[in-house]
Amino acid sequence: MNLRHNYSEADAIFQALGDPTRRALLAELVRKPASVSELARKLDITKTAVGQHLAMLERCSLARSRKTGRVRTCEFDPEGLRVIADWIDFHRAEWAGRLDRLGSILADE
Repeated sequence: MNLRHNYSEADAIFQALGDPTRRALLAELVRKPASVSELARKLDITKTAVGQHLAMLERCSLARSRKTGRVRTCEFDPEGLRVIADWIDFHRAEWAGRLDRLGSILADE
């Protein structure tokens, strides 16, 4: 695992999820695909703002969109969650190992 690359991807995803509007947008997309106009209405923001938030979510592989005619349809992309799951698994294993070593040290004393 290339930790530096994985960390930069994870950092970008955490940054994207740090914004409440992007989290709300993603919550809508998890439920069902929606057009930019639908998302703007539901979130009470402009279509331009939806486009900007969507661009960040797409860069992080948390959303994807396609344009058919004049309508841009957006949907949830679970690929970004794989990066976060890998990050969590790595750290979980690291801390489990540390706690096991600490337990061994304490048991020896």
